[in-house]
Amino acid sequence: MTTHPSNPALDTVDGLIKLGLRNRWYALCRSSDVRKGELTRIDRAGEELLLWRDASGTVHVQEDRCPHRGARLSLGVHLGDRIACGYHGLQMDAAGTVVSVPGSPGCALEGKRTLRTFPAAEHAGAVFAWFGDPEDAPPAPLVFPDELVDGEWEHFLAYVEWDAPWIYSLDNLMDPMHGAFLHRKSHTMSRGRREAVFQIRDTGTGFVFEKTDQVGVNFDWSEWIDTAMPWIRLEIPYPATAGPGGPFRIACTATPINERQHAAFFWRCRRVTGWERDVWRFLYKARLEERHWAVLEQDRTMIEAMPPDAWERENLYQHDLALVRLRRLIRNEAARQLRERAERSAHGSAPGGASASGDASAQRPAPASAGREGSG
Repeated sequence: MTTHPSNPALDTVDGLIKLGLRNRWYALCRSSDVRKGELTRIDRAGEELLLWRDASGTVHVQEDRCPHRGARLSLGVHLGDRIACGYHGLQMDAAGTVVSVPGSPGCALEGKRTLRTFPAAEHAGAVFAWFGDPEDAPPAPLVFPDELVDGEWEHFLAYVEWDAPWIYSLDNLMDPMHGAFLHRKSHTMSRGRREAVFQIRDTGTGFVFEKTDQVGVNFDWSEWIDTAMPWIRLEIPYPATAGPGGPFRIACTATPINERQHAAFFWRCRRVTGWERDVWRFLYKARLEERHWAVLEQDRTMIEAMPPDAWERENLYQHDLALVRLRRLIRNEAARQLRERAERSAHGSAPGGASASGDASAQRPAPASAGREGSG
């Protein structure tokens, strides 16, 4: 018996790798994509989701499946502080409780909490949700990189949906060397050497992958951060023509849509305050944003053209050490989660069961604040 009947792939190690680990926060979409008075349907991390805002504007994330007959709630009606299924009128509140069954008032469904509801939050122009295992697992604190919470940093969000596995984006971001080749004509990555030796430096929340013989010239380091949410941070020096402020930081995360598609979020950040903030915002919108989108387009073209079995025919070398470590971390964590799920099932604390394979020494990274260990 599977514990995810709607998506049995989530009961395998490879499935969790392709569709995303559980007990993690994931970014879902831009805040502007969830409009007041409307019902929004999206697929993320192997789950079919309904997003909506209540009368106060608070966003809610629930399974897009009516507990009565399994109809799509996204085809229903928004009623302010609740939603109604378009099939038989069942009404549910933001906690997932059935509050009314118009066709059979007083029936046993009323008052039951039967609709899966995901803890949700909004920050920096995006919507986030917690994917627990088991479903009622309490969410870990939602921790952001400093660049998205420190008032001395200004940021803009770039959001994309690409036709490629989400892991391909993680690989791309943890591969600083591609900047010297794929992005050689970029205004920020036109300088520096095309050869390098890398090292891995551990941090309290992950690790930094950095060049040992070049700092502050090109895309010279990137940092993996796991605070119960996947983050990658990197830094690219800015030329003087980009205006006042320090180096250009990017805080990134990616979320699987399905096994072949993903959503990616790139917050372009710069440490600026006062009048420098105003100058940066103007220059970004007037001159720099278009160039940054051109770089993302280069990444999209390359990643989307890669075959689904790219990993199976690789020949990696020293520049790929970060990819090897990150993939091992994710695989070990997927195996650990399945082992725990099987143990819960054996003790009767959760339905179903699953067998696990992988490194028996795998441990889940402990949630912690994302500091500045990766500063270049």
